[in-house]
Amino acid sequence: MVGTTLTHSTPVMNLQSLLDALPDLSPSDRALVTRAYARAEKAHENQFRKSGEPFFTHCVAVAHILAEMRLDAEAICAALLHDIIEDTSVRYEDVLAEFGDTVANIVDAVTKLDKLPKQAKPDTPDKSRRANDREVEYMEYMRKIFMTMGDDVRVALVKLADRLHNMRTLGYMTPEKQKTVARETLDIFAPLANRLGIWQLKWQLEDLSFRYLYPDDYKDLARRIDEKRDDRERYMNEVITTLREEILKHGVKNPTISGRPKHMYSIFKKMDRKDMPFENIYDVRAVRVIVDTVPDCYLVLGIVHNMWKPVPGEFDDYIASPKDNFYRSLHTAVRDNRGKTVEVQIRTWEMHEHAEYGVAAHWRYKEGNKKDRDDNFEQRIAYIRRLMDQGDMDDPRQFVDHMKSEVFQDRVYVFTPKGDVFDLVVGATPVDFAYHVHTEIGHQCRGAKVNGKLVGLDYVLKTGDQIEIITSKRGGPSMDWLNPNLGYVKTDRARAKIRHWFRRQDRDKHIAMGREVLERELKRLGLLDVMSFESVATHFGFDKLDDFLANVGAGDINGGQIVSKILDVERKEQAARDKETLKARSSPSGLTVDPGNGVSILGTSGMLITLAKCCRPVPPEEIVGYVTRGRGVTVHRSDCPNINAEPERIIPVEWGRPSQTNRYSVPIELVAYDREALMKDISTLIADEKVNMSAVNVNVNQGIAHMDITLEITDLQHLQRILARLSNIGSVREVRRRTH
Repeated sequence: MVGTTLTHSTPVMNLQSLLDALPDLSPSDRALVTRAYARAEKAHENQFRKSGEPFFTHCVAVAHILAEMRLDAEAICAALLHDIIEDTSVRYEDVLAEFGDTVANIVDAVTKLDKLPKQAKPDTPDKSRRANDREVEYMEYMRKIFMTMGDDVRVALVKLADRLHNMRTLGYMTPEKQKTVARETLDIFAPLANRLGIWQLKWQLEDLSFRYLYPDDYKDLARRIDEKRDDRERYMNEVITTLREEILKHGVKNPTISGRPKHMYSIFKKMDRKDMPFENIYDVRAVRVIVDTVPDCYLVLGIVHNMWKPVPGEFDDYIASPKDNFYRSLHTAVRDNRGKTVEVQIRTWEMHEHAEYGVAAHWRYKEGNKKDRDDNFEQRIAYIRRLMDQGDMDDPRQFVDHMKSEVFQDRVYVFTPKGDVFDLVVGATPVDFAYHVHTEIGHQCRGAKVNGKLVGLDYVLKTGDQIEIITSKRGGPSMDWLNPNLGYVKTDRARAKIRHWFRRQDRDKHIAMGREVLERELKRLGLLDVMSFESVATHFGFDKLDDFLANVGAGDINGGQIVSKILDVERKEQAARDKETLKARSSPSGLTVDPGNGVSILGTSGMLITLAKCCRPVPPEEIVGYVTRGRGVTVHRSDCPNINAEPERIIPVEWGRPSQTNRYSVPIELVAYDREALMKDISTLIADEKVNMSAVNVNVNQGIAHMDITLEITDLQHLQRILARLSNIGSVREVRRRTH
């Protein structure tokens, strides 16, 4: 099944067919639906639609759509009665008296959603203004939906079903009206269905809108799909049979395997986004596997990957990391033995029900029993309730501003030059956006324009930004994108895609890249001469150095993790050494802590404590104390070559509890190509890190600037972050900590 064209013949829709679609209704609920049917039929007598059909047929059709989704009796009654207050003499009080609070409130809320806001003019020359107008239009109508639905999501479900039937009968309207309604549907109702997770409604609304907005493209695509339908279905039957046999061999019980429909608008969007012909859209061939348990999902994934070769970059684990609308499934693409590519989707029955029906799944077979609410439903409702509490705001722009600052504080909404809207997590960057659009766009990302101006790839996107990604067909992602201190990537999805790209590269290249990363990080921290690569690999649990370096080069282990691991190991080793020392030596005066330096010293009291200027120790580096003649105790790094080899003068010391008030002077060396505003960029970055620059010395020779800078930092991790950011400044060649 693929690209189902939407030709809707009018089925027989009467009371009996409606009740037949709801076999689980109790006798009392059947009686309630029967009364609502009779009441609506009588109220809409002598009213007709543009098609010439009785108006009541629309009410029954809306109820049938919700019945197909197995909603409860109250929702079906509200669907039958949804136009009764607006278009007949029946009042809200009449519905309340006859059908109760719930049905009356849903009908009243749907009635208040009758009129849509004005459309943004399609011929507006200013693209950014048009995009902003569409945002206001969308937000204004969303406000109306969320303000009127109260605590009952069924208001939105009735409205979506109402819009779906209107789209199915849109052929009786004028061409101008068809395009207006189709644009509203694509901009407002399809995204709403998507946000509520209702795939069954989303794809139909999108395909119907596509049919009227782009009729030539729709007809051409439908023709292409139908031309090879027989060959494609024969091939898919072979794939399904082969896959079922293999899955059953591995003991997976009750797998359900079917061809997965790839709908028209989805194919059209992919063709447009990738600028490729229909013949190259491989996931037109798609299979869905439904199993009983989550472990079975991953077992089937392994079976599929063993049978056929996975397509690089086309695996998504939405079970471990669900989509924003709570969608869960495994997606992969493979090439069979004939070189044909097939997309495979794997999920459990529970995931399938929630993927198809979203929030509506809560009412399926449950008859509105609130005791049966599951976590998935509660998560969705929590999201929607956040959208409801907006106060009294008449100005849609005021509402939009409120949504930006209060409601959607965990999301940002950005626009493409074509006006398409994408929502991302707060803090997302152009790199996150590129990977959100498509994996290959992320891999090929080389720059970005925001609101027409070039920005850095670490730019933090804001709601309302118009973004354009600059790509190159050569190369791939940068290893620096995985460094959390540089701020290139916010989302786990983008990180996973980047790591996957690096894993696909040759092992030798990985080892070489990993060696460069490890050397750079140790050099920045001044540990290159005192810590071996092998010891770092051992701390990460690797017996072989090359295996460790390959993981670093593939992006599975980044520079920030390396530093964190080293610091953690040093803390534990220092604690163990101090514990042994305390056991071995008497301590009449106990441990004293110097508040200025945050250093604990064994067996001393009232002595002057200073940090050695030769090695400049910083928490949590391993340290020792050296008792000087007349100058108290000098604290050195334990590997400092200047420590006098007189064991009786060396005493154990340790860092006290971390404190933001303690600052440690650390000299660093920075080498850069000299240019205008170089020092300004460096000082601005250091100021952003809230670090004091206590000394700076600059020497420029033949266009190369050598800088000695002393920073006041809190700990080694703080220093590592600053060094990483400084190394990313344009024209900077090298930056490292100076230890001797």
